[in-house]
Amino acid sequence: MGEIPVAPHPANDDEARYANKIGTDTRALPHNARGEVDQAAWKALYDACQSGDPADFEKIPLGGTRRLGNPLGTMAVSLGGLNPAQIAIPAAPALASAERAAEAVEAYWQALLRDVPFAEYQDGTGNRDLLAATEELDRLPGYRGAKRDGRVTPGTLFRGSALYFDAADPRGRAVTPQGVLEGPVISQFLLRDIPFGAQSIGARIRTATPASEFLTGYDEWLKAQNGQATSGQPQFDPTPRYIATGRDLAEAVRTGLAQPWAVALLLATPAGGPDPRYGGMFPLAQPALNPSNPYRRIRNQSAGAATFGPSHLQALIATGCNYAPRAAYWQKWFVHRTLRPEAYGGLAHHRLVNGVSDYPLHDDFLRSEALGRTRAKQGTCLLSQNTPDGSPIFSAYPGGGASLGGVTATLLKAFFDESRVIADPVQPDPRDPTRLVPYSGPPLTVGGELNKMAANLAMGRNWMGIHWWSDAAASLALGEAVAIGVLRDERVTYREAFDGFSFTRFDGSRVTI
Repeated sequence: MGEIPVAPHPANDDEARYANKIGTDTRALPHNARGEVDQAAWKALYDACQSGDPADFEKIPLGGTRRLGNPLGTMAVSLGGLNPAQIAIPAAPALASAERAAEAVEAYWQALLRDVPFAEYQDGTGNRDLLAATEELDRLPGYRGAKRDGRVTPGTLFRGSALYFDAADPRGRAVTPQGVLEGPVISQFLLRDIPFGAQSIGARIRTATPASEFLTGYDEWLKAQNGQATSGQPQFDPTPRYIATGRDLAEAVRTGLAQPWAVALLLATPAGGPDPRYGGMFPLAQPALNPSNPYRRIRNQSAGAATFGPSHLQALIATGCNYAPRAAYWQKWFVHRTLRPEAYGGLAHHRLVNGVSDYPLHDDFLRSEALGRTRAKQGTCLLSQNTPDGSPIFSAYPGGGASLGGVTATLLKAFFDESRVIADPVQPDPRDPTRLVPYSGPPLTVGGELNKMAANLAMGRNWMGIHWWSDAAASLALGEAVAIGVLRDERVTYREAFDGFSFTRFDGSRVTI
């Protein structure tokens, strides 16, 4: 790839700004009764992050049984593509900023609306809760989520965005990828059964019930900050169904993501046969290959496991799904160390319930309807979580799971024709989400639905209560950068006459590698 310098790595300076580290992720370390970190433990973590010495990480005092999430693994050298320090993302919003306040308002609305069917997320909806969320987010100057013609609408609510580093704007450049606002909220690629050779993997999932709300009481919240065992277990509906609500999407991404390899199978496996569960989305005579694929012009040979066949793509996806989280986690541990939404909720609780006046949260959040409704519902100002122990033990920014969506969608766009229209699109039946019904509306394309899939996977983590909008958005751009680096290295190894991988980035620009 030639000489690629270390990228700039701006931070929001909260770590230096607050001596008690209230703007920094300190979970799993010991904390006092207010949830503020033990300073000696924090110093040990900070020193380890500066030295990178494995022995220093073993000296960090922990407050419970949960362990730090793989900081040493982020320093592994990626033998292909970019290494983590070569990728730039904007600084995370500062604790006291209007941008962080707007992201908190969004996170609290998502928690309140987890069980509202996605079928109601459309302009013209009569759902008063969705309208209240839309109106509040639309008037917040710090809100940077998806919009249509500059406005937040019920049809754009929580749809997802991408956030790029921009040397001219410290906040970065926010965009809504093509296709994300079109059609059903959930991508077609998350609603189709997956052909897996002689097997088929159904698209219906095990869903959690509305009783699966955690860390809404202060004692449990404090245990989670200390990395101690918390009580409660998710409750599940015995009947699998298609992803139909925010809670469903949160559950779909909670325990890992199968979509990277599954979508490749959907696009690479020919459709047809007596049972549609064992076929893909396009017939053998009309494969959805990218127009740049050299085997669309080579007459006497076919693509195979070595190059441009399904096994080649799966290998690149596996590589990307290793390198993208590595890059995201490196930023988490060694640059940003940004607090999680659950920790921000603790600051809000102390500020409003216990009268702690020196926690500088922005009035846009403190006076929000979302926070008021939350306090009325549960008696605390804490942000409810989708899992009993809350967030993973590394900082919020950027999102690791979200980076998988970014890298996978980009690699798939490089191999398949983005412009191909998806025939017979579907959506969960609003009256019975155990079945699908036809979707009728503007055409849905492969590229648009891949972008939407990436946004779904990223925002699914936000529906859990564990991430901010900026975490998800910056990770889509980060994952895209990882994929481009992998493809650039691959490109120079091929013997085929090949003009390069051509596709559309999340920001709408075309690139050929």
